[in-house]
Amino acid sequence: MISYKNITIIGTSHISSESVREVRETIRETFPDLVAIELDRRRFEALMSKKSKTSIKDIKKFGLKGFLINVVGAYFEKKLGKLTGVAPGTEMKTAVIEAKRINAKIALIDQDITITIRKLAKVPFKEKFFIIIDSIKNIFKKDKIKFNLKKVPSKKKISQLINMVKKYPNLYKVLIDDRNKYMAKNLHKLMSEYEVIIAVVGAGHEDDIIKELKNENNKKRD
Repeated sequence: MISYKNITIIGTSHISSESVREVRETIRETFPDLVAIELDRRRFEALMSKKSKTSIKDIKKFGLKGFLINVVGAYFEKKLGKLTGVAPGTEMKTAVIEAKRINAKIALIDQDITITIRKLAKVPFKEKFFIIIDSIKNIFKKDKIKFNLKKVPSKKKISQLINMVKKYPNLYKVLIDDRNKYMAKNLHKLMSEYEVIIAVVGAGHEDDIIKELKNENNKKRD
């Protein structure tokens, strides 16, 4: 958890009971005017409904490659969720429930998932090839990064994971950098509209979002 001016950002694991508890307790203790969450409209509606998140119709929105990326990603996230006993996105759902309980506003601050997946589909083949090769190599590595799925990874481990992603510049830009900037711009605007804000984002996003918020403030001064 990290704070800047009138905003507190909680970095979470999407399948962690620890994150669910932290989100619930922080909102109840802080009593914010606004709860911002790392979701777009599409993912928000899928999370809050009992309907399937993906369907064949999504091919038109994502393109075939994007659709396959989305299906594979959702499959592995669901599998990991079963290991921890926490459904993916439960901490986001908890944030929404708690916000409604105290009549706080809710803001969806992430980039449209359709845009993100279409960009992922355009990552150069050469980079995708090395991602697959490195993933296979990592299966047999002795010095793997180990962490408890039921807890939020430490700052050190998150940093190690992000540095691994940075080896693939296009992937890093699409999944992390572009979205951090997008969320920071949305939060910067909201900071002038609400007195107390709690933002719930995936662990690893919070530090860079704070940096981007400070950059936005510096631009405003200039």
